[in-house]
Amino acid sequence: MGTHVIKMPDIGEGIAQVELVEWFVKVGDMVSEDQIVADVMTDKATVDIPSPVAGKVLALGGQPGEVMAVGSELIRIEVEGAGNLRESAQPVAPVAAAPKAAPQARVEVAAVSAPVARTAPSCAPTTRPAPVAREANERPLASPAVRKRAWDAGIELRFVHGTGPAGRVLHDDLEAYLAQDTTAPAPASGFAKRTDEQQIPVIGLRRKIAQRMQDAKRRAAHFSYVEEVDVTALEELRAQLNQKWGDSRGKLTLLPFLVRAMVVALRDFPQINVRYDDEAQIITRFGAAHIGVAAQSDGGLMVPVVRHAESLTLWGAADEIARLANAVRTGKATREELSGSTITLTSLGALGGIVSTPVVNLPEVAIIGVNRIVERPVVVKGQIVIRKMMNLSSSFDHRVVDGMDAAQFIQAMRGLLEQPATLFLE
Repeated sequence: MGTHVIKMPDIGEGIAQVELVEWFVKVGDMVSEDQIVADVMTDKATVDIPSPVAGKVLALGGQPGEVMAVGSELIRIEVEGAGNLRESAQPVAPVAAAPKAAPQARVEVAAVSAPVARTAPSCAPTTRPAPVAREANERPLASPAVRKRAWDAGIELRFVHGTGPAGRVLHDDLEAYLAQDTTAPAPASGFAKRTDEQQIPVIGLRRKIAQRMQDAKRRAAHFSYVEEVDVTALEELRAQLNQKWGDSRGKLTLLPFLVRAMVVALRDFPQINVRYDDEAQIITRFGAAHIGVAAQSDGGLMVPVVRHAESLTLWGAADEIARLANAVRTGKATREELSGSTITLTSLGALGGIVSTPVVNLPEVAIIGVNRIVERPVVVKGQIVIRKMMNLSSSFDHRVVDGMDAAQFIQAMRGLLEQPATLFLE
């Protein structure tokens, strides 16, 4: 028998340390070749670490949440064959075909949000499987997405039967658990006194989000600007386009129009479409509009990038936004799709509230926040009429963007959105 050591891999980009997010195996488990044994995370992506050998786990090199140096010992596996110790000539390559990528910087509100689909409980009576034999303090194996979904549903994962490798709890296992008829007693009265509490380690994507947000607030001199926009004419145009071409080209949301308004307004305000390297003290202006559109995932908020938005039609922008949002939700967004934005658009749609204060997505200098559309009385030419109104709540890095430039840029967007025909004039 011999021992094989898997070292923390070099993920690239000059990264010297990575965070150990989650183990999928424990000491004593048998692993097969190419089986995923752990998740690790850099500033830009979470990647799976496979085992290049089959054998028995002898030791784990760290705990979830621990930051480990590249090249340090990750796991020891007992393998068949002679020799006391074998190490890979090169650290094992991470599986990056579909990384669960983290955003370059997290923004506070989301542009596209999709609820998790749950199977409706069956009408036929079913029998709950016997509870899994786990210790009270044993942490069951599950991905971050499964853990978040279980938390949202109020499910303790230690009671869920896992059908994945080494008893790992999968989404299908949660579906099966949710579909069972429960004979548990009804919850206590809403007025009952509660004394329970739970400590949740801030690790993985949530830690990266927290670090990037704190860094953005510490480094950028934020200021916000809010302006109301009459989108009555824009909504009428959108309805007409959807009625005429929605079946053949797809339905248009408000987002492609906002992307178009940003592209046109940036022509006159190139100082907004920049990235600021505050360490090198260099501002880089971009002719291309690479617009980040905040999108919700199970693990947190991410910012996929609509590249060269200036070259896209309304439907082209709509298709790209939908494609990127789906890639984020399914965990298939690549690092390239999650980096390189020059300005960010963020919206909560119908949940957008009246005013928000989004955080600048460093190293950008501007983020445009979109609030919900509401109908309310407005004075137009001396008459009180009902109009569809929406606020743009935006933030800027005052180190680079002057208040006058920010106000004029948002006013330019307002003019384009209130007179939507001007969106398409050259």
